[in-house]
Amino acid sequence: MSNILLVTACALVDTDNRILLAQRPEGKSLAGLWEFPGGKIEQGETPEESLVRELKEELGITTQTACLAPLTFASYAYEKFHLLMPLFICRKFEGIPMPQENQTLKWVRPEKLRDYPMPPADEPLIPVLQDLLR
Repeated sequence: MSNILLVTACALVDTDNRILLAQRPEGKSLAGLWEFPGGKIEQGETPEESLVRELKEELGITTQTACLAPLTFASYAYEKFHLLMPLFICRKFEGIPMPQENQTLKWVRPEKLRDYPMPPADEPLIPVLQDLLR
């Protein structure tokens, strides 16, 4: 059995119905690929608590667990671990997302999500978001 890595991700949606993507910086695995903001769930955290913390650390924005709605999840077997990633949608947050960890950010229309190369685990999430945000 592979090691299971539990991470959380967020489809942050602005008032123009665009989704925020972050490009993985040089030096990280899968550098250059685009992903939904989020990260590892720490010991004792719920996925929602983890996402609130990660959005503050990565983007400098504030939200509440009540503003996160579970949407879908990804389950993907990478070579060295199996990734399990719940995806939440968030439309209510305070602040303007600004890169805090050397990543590039881009607001993307749902129909353009496939124009941005993503890690294999993120790709199955695209049609769910596109259906929701049509």
